[in-house]
Amino acid sequence: MKQCLLLPVLLSTALLAQTPPNPRPIQVLIITGQDAHPWRQTSAFLREILNETGKFEVRVAEEFRDAGPGSFANYDVAVLVYSDEKFTNIPTWSDTTRKALLDFVRSGKGLVVYHHSAASFQNWPEYKSLVGCVWRSSQSHHAPVHDYQVDIRDGAHPVTAGMKPFQARTDELYAGLECDEKANMHVLATGWDDHSLYRGKQAAAVQATPSRAEPLIWTLSYGSGRVFANMLGNDMRAVHTAGFAATMVRGTEWAATGAVTIPLPAELAVPSK
Repeated sequence: MKQCLLLPVLLSTALLAQTPPNPRPIQVLIITGQDAHPWRQTSAFLREILNETGKFEVRVAEEFRDAGPGSFANYDVAVLVYSDEKFTNIPTWSDTTRKALLDFVRSGKGLVVYHHSAASFQNWPEYKSLVGCVWRSSQSHHAPVHDYQVDIRDGAHPVTAGMKPFQARTDELYAGLECDEKANMHVLATGWDDHSLYRGKQAAAVQATPSRAEPLIWTLSYGSGRVFANMLGNDMRAVHTAGFAATMVRGTEWAATGAVTIPLPAELAVPSK
């Protein structure tokens, strides 16, 4: 009788021993705390959509100016929701913090550059090499927020594989970014910057140049690391679209691992033939 009782326990123990442990979640650090855009709301939203995939474990740092290498030690990818472009009365990141970020990515880790983060560190030349394209107050511009189509330029890259064009809603379309010609930047998606939409001083600034497709989503390598940049998602009016959410979570996974396993929503997938 005792043998009969022990048999299910032994079988259960054997099955548990054969079950592989759950994989370690991708460790994500959102770096925020400074931006003219609504960083509190967008940081919380990004944390939410990343956690909902079941792939990530996310923490948020709201003060990072004096961070060092140890602040990155346990993470696979950092997400910048940070810009000091419009603030002249705040301390800048220390040289130690800047070097820690560069070394983190160079070592083979990931970086995600979200929207206005491209405008940060205007006086740090290496930042442009790190992120590929940056917003420069002297030359960059955008029309008033509007709906526009995001065109997929590489339907084979892991982030955008099988993805069809989608609509950005009530969003800014960054144009005139300053790009590093030496960076091995790979554009995944663009948007058409229609100069007829500009008003006032901005209209006068762009009227002599033709409308054109502008890079909105791209990747590049930095050292052994991977950088994913997404210029969509100006504020909380713009982030509640399938296209924004899918590119952000898939781009974060790619930056961290070099692969993408998060499936596309059906509404974004190119119909099978």
